[in-house]
Amino acid sequence: MSLAEDSVKRINRQELIDLALTICNIDSAGPTEARVAEYIYEWLCTEGFKARKTGLLADRFNVIGTLPGTGGGRSLIFNSHIDTAVRSWDIWRRRDPTADIFHKAWIEGDQLVGEGIVNDKGPLAAFLIAAKAVKATGIPLKGDLLVSGVVGETSREPSDEPPGTLIETKDLGARFLVTHGGVADYALIAEGTGFSIVTVEAGEAWFKISWLSDQPGFYTPYLPDRTTMQESPNMIVRAAKAIEVLERWAAEYQKRHSYEGPSGPVIPKAQVGAIRGGDSTGVGGTPEVCSLYLGVFTVPDQNPLDLKEEVRESLLAARVPPTELELYHFRRGYEAKNVDRLKDAVLKAHMDTFHSPPPPPNPATCSMWRDVNIFNELGIPALTYGPRSDRHSHKRAFAIEALYQASCVYARIIVDLCNQERPKPNSRASKS
Repeated sequence: MSLAEDSVKRINRQELIDLALTICNIDSAGPTEARVAEYIYEWLCTEGFKARKTGLLADRFNVIGTLPGTGGGRSLIFNSHIDTAVRSWDIWRRRDPTADIFHKAWIEGDQLVGEGIVNDKGPLAAFLIAAKAVKATGIPLKGDLLVSGVVGETSREPSDEPPGTLIETKDLGARFLVTHGGVADYALIAEGTGFSIVTVEAGEAWFKISWLSDQPGFYTPYLPDRTTMQESPNMIVRAAKAIEVLERWAAEYQKRHSYEGPSGPVIPKAQVGAIRGGDSTGVGGTPEVCSLYLGVFTVPDQNPLDLKEEVRESLLAARVPPTELELYHFRRGYEAKNVDRLKDAVLKAHMDTFHSPPPPPNPATCSMWRDVNIFNELGIPALTYGPRSDRHSHKRAFAIEALYQASCVYARIIVDLCNQERPKPNSRASKS
């Protein structure tokens, strides 16, 4: 029996289910990841991995476990994020932010259900159990295997708040991990792709667009007769007109900038994600200030300053010029380079597990920003691969069998890649 098949046979399906349910029932809606990070750290220690915590904040830290190789082999890091996206206090973003689906996990028939299961602690459990199974064979790998869970992938970013205590930013997660030792020859980001191999991801740019009145506001009884929305003294009204303009622009933007690369399609979509203006405790007067917050996904190598001018020109043309237009968040998208060796290992492991080729990437899975971009940005060839179902977005569930199959694929990848010879430093082949 080959080492890969021996490893797969050691994957305990019930243990996998139990681990997934346990970590997904430790609520880790960002920024509250500490309890689940501590659990994963203790699990790694118990299972004999060399474990450590690495983080900028005491209560928001990443976890990394290492299974050292004997030397001379390729190294591989698995990565998933341990934060979940919906916080119980998101009352202006969700109708039901306290619902169990966002904070717990359970079994329904043959399905595992819960936000944490699909995004992204289920895939994390799959590679942890895969790593344990490989270790249990007792046959050492040549290259190091690293397994990691990071905070902040779904994090918010600073917008209007003054500098001070750092609480929210994606830089706390994968970027901090890589710049503090989470480095390997290759990185596999275990997130939902429907078992397609995704080697390109979108970037994102966020804009604050503001209208400031050039005249004092009116107490409502003194409000002048209405003219056009563009001429209104009420900045919320002007912003409302701008939303109509931006909706038309967004529909055209995604068509004009769609990208079809060798790794799959990126369809960069955009929408207004927030609005600030006025005061709900005093609505008897004209708001003199209003800001819209526009989130735009970008294709690899897109210049955010060109995008900023594109937004400005669309508003000028509609006669709702903003007083201020600010780019306050930008993260570039990447198409992976020098990733073929990992891609081949994933393809072989997938074929050995499913006996059929992986499906082509769904455009949506290539058209979002994910932590894979951090690894590619910092020079570690990386791709994304993991279970995802058509029910992911509306039911937040996938089949138990899919999680088990993911673990089998991950185990086969580990055995293959981490036993490949790593060329000596400075040789031409070391770059291939």
